Amino acid sequence: MRETARRLRPAALASAAACLAFTLSGCAQVDTTAPSTVRADAAKGAPAKFGTVDCREAKCIALTFDAGPSENSARLLDILKERKVPATFFLLGKNHIEKYPELVKRMAAEGHEVASHTWDHKILTRISDGQIREELKRPDDAIERLTGRRPTLMRPPQGRTDSDVHKIAKEEGLAEVLWSVTAKDYTTDDSALIKKRVLDQSSRDGIILLHDLYPGTVPAVPGIIDALKARGYVFVTVPQLLAPGKAEPGKVYRP
Repeated sequence: MRETARRLRPAALASAAACLAFTLSGCAQVDTTAPSTVRADAAKGAPAKFGTVDCREAKCIALTFDAGPSENSARLLDILKERKVPATFFLLGKNHIEKYPELVKRMAAEGHEVASHTWDHKILTRISDGQIREELKRPDDAIERLTGRRPTLMRPPQGRTDSDVHKIAKEEGLAEVLWSVTAKDYTTDDSALIKKRVLDQSSRDGIILLHDLYPGTVPAVPGIIDALKARGYVFVTVPQLLAPGKAEPGKVYRP
């Protein structure tokens, strides 16, 4: 009881209230680090490339999907494979990783970054430290069992985070990743509108947030990929976007 009360201290309530004015790129009250900063800090003496892409030179953008796997994920993976586009998947545990373990394995096997979106999508700033730890640890354990690799990235539900979340994420070896582009695809099934919203907001080093569990999203993905490639963008995972730097546990990253 005391732990909950501590988390709802007046300062925390003020921060939560500020987050209600939630912007397209997450909670504006959070200190974040841009991908370009990570790359610049690591550039001295660092290898020129991460895989086949050097985002210090290329016009990179990261496509990310929250709250899967879902019944739509197999089709999404087909699209990404056809167009040779890597993505970062922030997966939910309950009713998702549990329900579609083979899709989690496929995501990892096909070169995508598999990360966490918590176990049950609880708002981390509203729960106790013990509950935060459970929300972060359970999906990581499940992903590691399925893929052999423990996630190093997580996305807090609704982008809501605070110093307590940072501290526990650091203890769990996780960096937090927010976003700069959102189609708000949870508000519409109109694939053309989802595509337009993404294209209108996209810029270099952008992190695009989509949800493959909504029916309008996956049909919008081919058009988004083709249009951004035509503009000269190169699709990368979040770790590729930061390379040759690396995400540091306990820190928050956003363009």
